Amino acid sequence: MPRTRQSFESGHHRKFLVVIDETPECDRAVYYASRRAVRTGGKLVMLACIFTGEANRQWLGVGELMRAEARDEVEKRLDHFAARARHLAGIDAERVIREGNMAEEIQKLIEEDSDIGVLVLAAGTGNQGPGPLVSSLASSRSVTMTIPITIVPGQLTDEELDALA
Repeated sequence: MPRTRQSFESGHHRKFLVVIDETPECDRAVYYASRRAVRTGGKLVMLACIFTGEANRQWLGVGELMRAEARDEVEKRLDHFAARARHLAGIDAERVIREGNMAEEIQKLIEEDSDIGVLVLAAGTGNQGPGPLVSSLASSRSVTMTIPITIVPGQLTDEELDALA
């Protein structure tokens, strides 16, 4: 049973959850979520996942090294986008790193943090469809979202996103 959202209760703030990955559209999601959070008195949560499938199949030392390298890459990406959010909106983002399947980790984080009220994703701009994460969430039978999902068109400019946020 999903937890009741507490974002608007006393002592709580609505949090905008944005997924940090290596796709070009990730920046659009961060931009929109940062601007929307600051304009509505909310907070920003950035989630990055490390896929450990290959590391789990390696010898212990090699697997640990792969995991450490993946964590370093994820932390660099989070640092970059946290600095971007700070520059755009003057807010400090909460950072979360998880290991596992992205869609499942998104759902787990939403269940754990009852202040998360909106998941913000950006659609891809290429002709391969909306992007891997949007496609994954749309087709997943094991993941059921209990909060609204905002999908930001990936081709929007900063000015267009400012007008919407």
